[in-house]
Amino acid sequence: MVEKIITLDGDVSLIDFLGVENTNIKEVAAAFPMSKIISRGNEIRIKGTTPEISRITDILESLMQHYQRYGKLTHENVQTYLSGGNESDQNSVPVSDDEVLVYGTKGIVVRAKTANQKKLVEAAEKSDLVFAIGPAGTGKTYTAVAIAVRALKNKEVRKIIITRPAVEAGENLGFLPGDLKEKIDPYLRPIYDALDDMIPAEKLKFYLENRTIEIAPLAYMRGRTLNNAFILLDEAQNTTAMQMKMFLTRMGPSSKAIITGDRSQVDLPKHQKSGLSESIGILRDIPGIAFVELDGRDVVRHRLVKAIISAYEKAGQ
Repeated sequence: MVEKIITLDGDVSLIDFLGVENTNIKEVAAAFPMSKIISRGNEIRIKGTTPEISRITDILESLMQHYQRYGKLTHENVQTYLSGGNESDQNSVPVSDDEVLVYGTKGIVVRAKTANQKKLVEAAEKSDLVFAIGPAGTGKTYTAVAIAVRALKNKEVRKIIITRPAVEAGENLGFLPGDLKEKIDPYLRPIYDALDDMIPAEKLKFYLENRTIEIAPLAYMRGRTLNNAFILLDEAQNTTAMQMKMFLTRMGPSSKAIITGDRSQVDLPKHQKSGLSESIGILRDIPGIAFVELDGRDVVRHRLVKAIISAYEKAGQ
């Protein structure tokens, strides 16, 4: 008998790929009773004849490709591949591959849903620095996170860094309970929610622990050079001019950045000018920097949000 070892990538969630109590691999093993398939950690050992090992390897590679693409592996998926099917048999979502940013958790298909969200995706593909400006609910942060996750999954970058200024929106951070992380985390909750949609919980925990994905207040970026990373600055309207300049000069080789903000929701003291508004005026004509404006037509929340935004715009607020 011949033996072959297949090693799963470190970013593969073992429980999602192998199944609870290795049920997925046990199904594959049951289909090849003349061979022996054992999984230990991130290694799968196959013992059998050369033709069977070749067939089992093809099936496991197809399963890995399916997992990397869709972020999950079900009993039905395994059965389809064992019977000689392929991905096209399993994808009932009427969305073309070109439109999909990420196949998220629980079967979620993450894609740009509006014309301006698609412009944001196209701008990020062509430019290393993109400003995405628009009101709440237009999906600018969610789309930006999806673009970054796609780049990480495609190994275009080694890490994702997501930051935002720790500016109180009417509350005082000092009076909130807990240490700095516990004070800041509620402000970063929208980022965590987006990541939860796009990355399985176990893998996301691994990424956060080994700092493949880093989420931190903007002040923590000072003095750093961010190499081979996808960097997102959220709520940029609450940066000061000096903070914005500091952030913009953090980009290192092979890095990309998206800056999102809503110029109608500035929480800075009245005497301070928003670093976002100032930077747009200063950088508007620099080649390689793209600007995407989102508006009420891009709102993907409750239908009333569009009406609310329109009413405030008419009131000049």
